[in-house]
Amino acid sequence: MVTSLNTFSARPRRASGAIRVAFAAAVMAVAACLLPHGPAAAQSRIKDIADIEGVRDNLLVGYGLVVGLNGTGDSLNNAPFTEQSLVAMLERLGVNSRGSRLRTDNVAAVMVTANLPPFSRQGSRVDVRVSAIGDSESLLGGTLLVTPLLGADGEIYSVAQGQVAIGGFSAQGQGASITRGVPTVGRIASGAIVEREVPFAFDNLDSVTIALRNPDFTTARRISGAINAFMGAEISKATDPASVRIAVPAQWRGDVAGLMTEIEQLRVQPDQVAKVVIDENSGIIVMGENVRIDTVAIAQGNLTIRITETPQVSQPGPFSQGQTAVVPRTTIEIDEDKDRKLAVLPKGVSLQELVDGLNMLGITPRDMISILQAIKAAGALQAEIEVM
Repeated sequence: MVTSLNTFSARPRRASGAIRVAFAAAVMAVAACLLPHGPAAAQSRIKDIADIEGVRDNLLVGYGLVVGLNGTGDSLNNAPFTEQSLVAMLERLGVNSRGSRLRTDNVAAVMVTANLPPFSRQGSRVDVRVSAIGDSESLLGGTLLVTPLLGADGEIYSVAQGQVAIGGFSAQGQGASITRGVPTVGRIASGAIVEREVPFAFDNLDSVTIALRNPDFTTARRISGAINAFMGAEISKATDPASVRIAVPAQWRGDVAGLMTEIEQLRVQPDQVAKVVIDENSGIIVMGENVRIDTVAIAQGNLTIRITETPQVSQPGPFSQGQTAVVPRTTIEIDEDKDRKLAVLPKGVSLQELVDGLNMLGITPRDMISILQAIKAAGALQAEIEVM
């Protein structure tokens, strides 16, 4: 063994370097085969672009009272429903308050909302959101009393109660006041206990439907193809742009949850329509990568008119018995940007080229909104414009 090591070390360095280069090339080739290629890196899991039909949240709502407020509750004269609810609650607790005029301002009527997650079991807890419906100024420091939360069918599915936590505050003095956030909306973490379950025998299904969050024929077909390739059989089919139906194979009967665990990890490349989303209030523009335009010439110029008022005081001469008068002086300046030139965008430019071409004109986002709408009106923008 010692002799073979000495013999190897005595070989020329050039041959040893060639071996190392060949070995490194082989390692890089193997790594290139194992690592995902460019398109695969942009692929998404099925669980991130689609939902399973039937596995959904249920909306709950209830009406309740928040007590313990520091004088920031409802004015009972302006919110009679708060007084009626307070009287009814006291009667249920054995306190007769009918006929008496209540003047407390430490109580506020609220609406309580929650989302009941799928497969929630009896005794589990969910978060609730509390919102004032009267003229309460703040829910800070309040406690929500027992409030039943009802589903769309009118049945009680959970009961909420607890300390309300708010993210805003309000302070007021004699001469000024300040409000930050929304002090009339709060949240109770794990504030509701599930009392009724929504029955759903998922493992007994013979077929499962996957619902795409962004319906598209191409994406649905790609999901179906990925599932069939993984299972090695034609078990799925795209029935419409928003649905892919999967027939549960015999070996997965009774274990549909395990089947969906395998399927939702598959990766596909979602497709999307060319769309430009515009929010005119904030000047936000979002364009998809498939946005294309035909050959079009664009010119954009700014015309600024400035009106300046510089009134002057006219003083009368000595012993003239005149009066001091204010003489108006108005200066009007018109500034037209003459450096703007006509820019030509060729046919079929990409999103990056479109943005670069518009930025070369030195325009603002709000001007870009008008330009995109004008290009669409001219029939040169091959995309859908959605104004928020």
